[in-house]
Amino acid sequence: MRYSTASRVAPVTLDDVRGAQKMLSGVARVTAMEGSRHLSQLVGSPVHFKCENLQRTGSFKLRGAYVRIAGLLPEQRAAGVVAASAGNHAQGVALASSLLGVLSTVFMPQGAPLPKISATRDYGAEVRLHGQVVDETLAAAQEYAERTGAVFIHPFDHPDVIAGQGTVGLEILEQCPEVRTVVVGIGGGGLAAGIAVAVKALRPDVRIVGVQAEGAAAYPPSLAAGRPVAVENPATMADGIKVGRPGDVPFGIVGDLVDEVRTVSEDALSTALLLCLERAKLVVEPAGASPVAALLSEPDAFEGPVVAVLSGGNVDPVLMQGVLRHGMAAQGRYLAVRLRLTDRPGALATLLGVLSVVDANVLDVSHVRTHPRLGLTEAEVELHLETKGPEHCAEVGRALREAGYTVIA
Repeated sequence: MRYSTASRVAPVTLDDVRGAQKMLSGVARVTAMEGSRHLSQLVGSPVHFKCENLQRTGSFKLRGAYVRIAGLLPEQRAAGVVAASAGNHAQGVALASSLLGVLSTVFMPQGAPLPKISATRDYGAEVRLHGQVVDETLAAAQEYAERTGAVFIHPFDHPDVIAGQGTVGLEILEQCPEVRTVVVGIGGGGLAAGIAVAVKALRPDVRIVGVQAEGAAAYPPSLAAGRPVAVENPATMADGIKVGRPGDVPFGIVGDLVDEVRTVSEDALSTALLLCLERAKLVVEPAGASPVAALLSEPDAFEGPVVAVLSGGNVDPVLMQGVLRHGMAAQGRYLAVRLRLTDRPGALATLLGVLSVVDANVLDVSHVRTHPRLGLTEAEVELHLETKGPEHCAEVGRALREAGYTVIA
């Protein structure tokens, strides 16, 4: 389905993207294209990963940031640049500014992961922590720009940024000329818009599919309304595409050139991240895994060869641990269960014996013996188990109930 919008004058052209590609020569890597045998079998045709998770700074954001800053006038460069970001855009702006000899200030939320703060500083930016959410951080950065004259570098809502991101599309056509479908995650829309400009200009037959997280899907209602519409309180583990409102500039391009926007669940995102790690040996953040989540959710919906853009790999280790566990649970490979048992010597050993018989691997045990909700002779145990799939989870549950245990959750 092609969407219709009020915008008909393209703010970004193929020539703009080609110019950006020349500008980025020697700056941004031409990232690898890797095949996925597992997804190819699932989809029924070749599936390739465009590995922007292996780009400098760990995401595609360097491309747009560099093109935007390189295009500033000398007096604008002299005033410095400012950005607001929780991660990927921050690092892209920091490195691009350092390469171009421009001072950069990056505002980040106070709760931003320490590895991302450290990386942004290491790339040369002055980091200022402000606000609990990105909206507060964004307001602080814009106020700083107005007060100091520094140029605000928007993460997606500018033609130069979109042109820079569009170079990913040119590389896709060069590396996989037979491509029939490109699948790309969408937050504000800069990457999807740029890829669509490049690909549709050269190969209008190629289908472009955007992917959003269900809890932060601003594009479907916006496209239906014909204008950017904000969603309240976007919520998703995929912080790279956790954007409450489409950008004005990319929105028109996405509406004109992107064929379809799909949404994926949190379970699908975590399962996709786990697949990338286990099958492709690629560290990918949840937003970068969103195209893979779409392929896993409905593999028959994509004509191949398919290129899935893995847009970034900057995932906080603490978040990675939780997401991997979530992904294992979604696949029936991880089971958390709480139950009651009689508080007597050997009771826990007997319980573990039942689990051993059904070959469930115990990862963690929490044993509570004193609590107002427990009877005098009761104890409560919470178990985290490694299992082999949904059928094995059901078998574990049956074995516990047949052994006389009261399963609470």
